[in-house]
Amino acid sequence: MRKGRGHGAKPAPPSFNGGARSRAHDLATVTRALLRNDRAIRRIEASARRSDTRAWMMQRRERTRHLIELGGLVQKAGLVDLTDDDRATLYGAMLDLVARAQGEGAETVMALWKRRGKRAFDAETEGRSDP
Repeated sequence: MRKGRGHGAKPAPPSFNGGARSRAHDLATVTRALLRNDRAIRRIEASARRSDTRAWMMQRRERTRHLIELGGLVQKAGLVDLTDDDRATLYGAMLDLVARAQGEGAETVMALWKRRGKRAFDAETEGRSDP
């Protein structure tokens, strides 16, 4: 027999002495990391979309903002509540407005609408400025 030689296998290197971690734990860790990375990628993409300065994208944003403002006016005028949010009724009313604006006395009708709208905006502005 030789002397100095131990019995059995050598101890595992420290990198493999992780204890009793299971594959399920490792899978959960990797899944959490992937979700974290996915969220980071989505944040970066959203930021890039918001700062996109291409001409067509700027025009699209401007048009979207304009349409939202027009929808706000429909809401502010009380048409949504009056029609119980019936889109067909709203569209029909707007078509009737267009017909009136294109018919006889169109200038008078447009001037009347403009005065009413300015008065309503002014009244709203005065209501906000009074504390």
